[in-house]
Amino acid sequence: MKIPKRLQPLVDDGLIDAVESQLMSGKEAQVYVVRSHGERRCAKVFKEAKQRSFKQAVQYQEGRKERNSRRSRAMAKKTRYGQKEQEQAWLNAEVDALYRLAAADVRVPRPHGFVDGVLLMEMITDAEGLTAPRLDDVTLTADEARAHYAKVIDDVVRMLCAGLIHGDLSEFNVLLAADGPVIIDLPQAVDAAGNNSAERMFERDVDNMRRYFGRFAPELLATDYGKEIWALYETGELHPDSQLTGCFEHDTREVDVDELMTVIDDVREEEAERRAARSRDPEPGVEEAAEAWRETHGER
Repeated sequence: MKIPKRLQPLVDDGLIDAVESQLMSGKEAQVYVVRSHGERRCAKVFKEAKQRSFKQAVQYQEGRKERNSRRSRAMAKKTRYGQKEQEQAWLNAEVDALYRLAAADVRVPRPHGFVDGVLLMEMITDAEGLTAPRLDDVTLTADEARAHYAKVIDDVVRMLCAGLIHGDLSEFNVLLAADGPVIIDLPQAVDAAGNNSAERMFERDVDNMRRYFGRFAPELLATDYGKEIWALYETGELHPDSQLTGCFEHDTREVDVDELMTVIDDVREEEAERRAARSRDPEPGVEEAAEAWRETHGER
């Protein structure tokens, strides 16, 4: 096929040997099947901001660290330079996440480089060597659903141990490869420790997988891995090999309203006493400073 304009520089530099076909075109990027260093790989060409329909929601970006203070200020002020840097940071997020998760033994496409907005990565195939389908396009047996669900849960645990949450996990961004589920599409990857919405997003990711696999193995609908995993994470007890049960005991104890109101009243009373004390007694050093000023400048 004709070489797309965005891929021509990579062909010229020898990073891509040939472009075979277009694999898909989505709201975020176009993906091509290419030959690179003798292997079939994917080239994900990210669309420019004005061409993309997915909004870079603030809730996904919260907690991402920008080391360059100039860039950080520009991004916060939304200057033209800042918007350009924000766009680059958004694109780099998926690349950084792929390298980080591959190192944590999470089953994601192996990255092979990121040049000029083009991500070269592993081509995910099925048992026959064909392009792997999305989970949404397959029908599973109950046993297959149980096995794949267990693998996805294992991967989201490893992701969380690596400090990341997918943020948009569903049957539409998991491929079914010859070796099992492969998690894809990570530009919105969430920083687990620095994002106030992390817990909600994590539980949503896990619940999406529970509902999908529960179509084929209904007993999976009774599991509650999301809350169980997050509870272990919050207490620092989550590890890649943590033994999970799929159960979570919710706190169903009734709140003692009278006791709660007593605590609130005590806090209010203490605060009122502190304010009254401050109004009666100037802060240490304030009166001395005022006296020194009067001695220097005289009474007026």
